[in-house]
Amino acid sequence: MSSINLAVPLVLGLLLLMAQQSMQKSLKSPIAEIQTSNCKIAFLRLGLVFTSDVNEKALRDSGLYKPDSEDPYIDIAGRRFQMGSLNNTPIIYVKTGSLSVNVATAVQILLDRFRVHGISFFGNAGSLDEETLAPGDVSVPEAVAFTGIWEWKKYPTEDKLEDGRLVFREFNYPHNGENLLGSVEFRKVKLFSEGEPPRDVFMLPISKSWYNAATEALKDLELRRCYKDVCLPYTPKVVFGSRGSTSDMYLKNKAYGNFLRDTFKVSSVDTSSASVALTSLSNEKLFVVFRGVSNVVGEVSSDSTLSNLASINAFLAATKFINSIPIPRVACE
Repeated sequence: MSSINLAVPLVLGLLLLMAQQSMQKSLKSPIAEIQTSNCKIAFLRLGLVFTSDVNEKALRDSGLYKPDSEDPYIDIAGRRFQMGSLNNTPIIYVKTGSLSVNVATAVQILLDRFRVHGISFFGNAGSLDEETLAPGDVSVPEAVAFTGIWEWKKYPTEDKLEDGRLVFREFNYPHNGENLLGSVEFRKVKLFSEGEPPRDVFMLPISKSWYNAATEALKDLELRRCYKDVCLPYTPKVVFGSRGSTSDMYLKNKAYGNFLRDTFKVSSVDTSSASVALTSLSNEKLFVVFRGVSNVVGEVSSDSTLSNLASINAFLAATKFINSIPIPRVACE
């Protein structure tokens, strides 16, 4: 084979290697740079995570987000990771899609492929207690839990009942009595952390430093009362110190909602918060959760206005928090 023929595959191989190196670098490079008189100062971005089109609409319609002028996004595994600034704070955001597996996958990609300081997660939720959380309010929980992982207990034998925590016969209507569904026990999840053995957990605590920072930053936040021509008959508020419940079920049953509230002392339900919590804790990343209340479990509501208003208020809370957090400096060159 001539030297020319040998050179062609060699050049192609070098070009391919350079392209791969360039792609790998580009996926790790979304840091924000500020040019000063002496050097470039690079900052870690904050990760902003949400699940739905309604959430993204709240972000885009706010006018507070400005995409980067160069390379404003990167597509990975069918998800688009968008880079820009929120009120001059460098962020990278991703719309994960709903349900826990999609949320956990997207957050893990975000933490693996990009350099972020921590995760701010916002979205909608249902209230389990209207006196505590009403539509339009924003909940900033201090802990969240998976409540959709069940171990089904055996149906009672003739001589003994094998009851889990949720006993279906107690919900028979109009009178309690035997029920072939038996009962279920709520299971803990495995928390995997680097350098530590896996441990079983139920309540997943929000990062304490960020939770405390949120309580300080949002104590005077004014939430939106109206969306388009619809206004709430009261002024919505930010509620701190509650607990949230996550499962892959859109909860509409009031009796089950009351059971969750009374058994686990939770105030809201959603399909994603615990996934963000578990993934962030496994990666030892700071995180915080903001949930806008769009409905009360057990009450009939098909008004999309409340969903939009809840998302806007959760976004306002997330934005004020993000703008209050100092972003660590990476380098000065």
